[in-house]
Amino acid sequence: MKMFIEQKTISNELAQRMVNAAKEKACEFGIAVNVAIMDAGGNLLAFSRMDGAPLLSINIAQDKAYTAAAFGRPTHEWYDVIKDNPSLKIGIVHTERLTVFGGGYPVRCGDQLAGGIGVSGGSLDQDQACCEAALRILTD
Repeated sequence: MKMFIEQKTISNELAQRMVNAAKEKACEFGIAVNVAIMDAGGNLLAFSRMDGAPLLSINIAQDKAYTAAAFGRPTHEWYDVIKDNPSLKIGIVHTERLTVFGGGYPVRCGDQLAGGIGVSGGSLDQDQACCEAALRILTD
């Protein structure tokens, strides 16, 4: 019987680098976003609100990161999972902090889930691109 499981988590240094990379991508688009990084337990590790980023997007970015960390899947994949199941489509969207649109991605160390990133403030495509720019740090 396995007594303990080793869990990877995102370091503060990595979280800050990811936030900066997402913000740099937002600057390329000429937009202001909120960026949140969560650990695998859904705890906020790093957050930044760019000057002029929408206030409502503060919680949205954090919820996107939380959803990605909680389920280990990008938030934009959720709609395809629920769209053909009426009870899920109507019910699960009322789950606190669940986000079913783009802009949240899991952060992995190899195959192990280490946390999530969420970006909000631009279009869904822009939010996703900011996340992807941050995730490239892991492979560069």
